[in-house]
Amino acid sequence: MSLVIRNLQRAIPVRRALLRKRVDQIRHILGVQQFDLAVICISNHHIQRLNRTYRAKNVPTDVLSFPFHEVTVAHGLCHLLGYKHSTEEEWQQMFERETHILQEINRSSGTNLQPLTKNLF
Repeated sequence: MSLVIRNLQRAIPVRRALLRKRVDQIRHILGVQQFDLAVICISNHHIQRLNRTYRAKNVPTDVLSFPFHEVTVAHGLCHLLGYKHSTEEEWQQMFERETHILQEINRSSGTNLQPLTKNLF
């Protein structure tokens, strides 16, 4: 199991050692042997933006979860190759590349994966 904990906000102190212990307890209670998890604490402003982008809800929320699968890998690799989505023009280029990658995966695997930046602009 790998667990990544990042605190990118300043409103509430996060005790990483305690959080790590609680995650391990929950894993044991649920009977999960192996999994990877990233917990990233962000400000209300940032989580509202993510909630608006991925759930079309323009309000802060307490938790957003994203499964780690081909969509996130394709998105991350596009970033590593230099694609960005800070402007509408950059988003369009990255969206087209990510869409192409996922269409190929969908064709070979029978899935229906969509780009993470689908509703960004």
